[in-house]
Amino acid sequence: MTKKMKIVIAAASGNIGRRIAEKILQSGAETILLARHPEKLAPKIIQGAIVRPISSDDITGLLEVTQNADALFWLTPPKLDIPCLYDWYIQTAMAGASSVSENRIKRVVNISSIGAGAASNLGTVSFCGDVESIFNQTNSNVLHLRPGYFMENFLDQIELIRHEHTVCFPFAGDHDIPWISTDDIGDEAAKYLLDDSWTGQLTRNLIGPENLTLFETTAILSRVFDFPIEYVQVTIESIQGRLATSGATLDVQRELGNLFRALGDPEGIYATAQTDEAATPTTFEQFAKNKLLPITTI
Repeated sequence: MTKKMKIVIAAASGNIGRRIAEKILQSGAETILLARHPEKLAPKIIQGAIVRPISSDDITGLLEVTQNADALFWLTPPKLDIPCLYDWYIQTAMAGASSVSENRIKRVVNISSIGAGAASNLGTVSFCGDVESIFNQTNSNVLHLRPGYFMENFLDQIELIRHEHTVCFPFAGDHDIPWISTDDIGDEAAKYLLDDSWTGQLTRNLIGPENLTLFETTAILSRVFDFPIEYVQVTIESIQGRLATSGATLDVQRELGNLFRALGDPEGIYATAQTDEAATPTTFEQFAKNKLLPITTI
């Protein structure tokens, strides 16, 4: 009798984790979902899965839940109320890597970022490089997926779109950005988690089907919604202020400010060239029609 594959999904309540869980459950594999707040998990992925309320920095919990696991999905979950964001990235990576080494997990798929480790002042992009190194030291088979900017960030703009017909980001309107759907990231991650034929410690960029400026995305949104939508560039300081009201510490505000500056640099990490290997299928227009339009018109 063939042993059922066991796959553990950290940060399962996020957009990427949720998509992966759906794909792993469909495959028939034993699916373990880790979430600090299990109540945030989508009801349709809870059915058929094993849910554990384990934080990504819980070494004891991770060691226990990953026993006999064939594969681990890892994503450093966001946390605003911590004194040092870098320490959070390292602490959680060490906990995850310890479980990989101790339990001899064969495959790890880690969500990193384009430009990971390219410089020391890129906020969480820089931190991702250190996370990659920590998992590589396990000597397991590790794939670091390095995606571009999530289309799903537009989901936070719903009220602005609906009431003010605007969208706001801290980037120049003519700045090229490699937009990618988190569904496509989840699909790629699930494929590698289920495939036991690959080996090594690999990196792979995922940057969507095409780069688009904010002016181009709002033109697409205007066409999809059938009313004009304007792009308004906001300051990084204003975003840091909103983060502060949400409980972000000064260090978190500073590092996320560094991240936005890095992402907005026209000669920076988003100047990465498009390649066939890095391309993913979901277009921004498809995303707008399938995910934004239904909830914007409610």
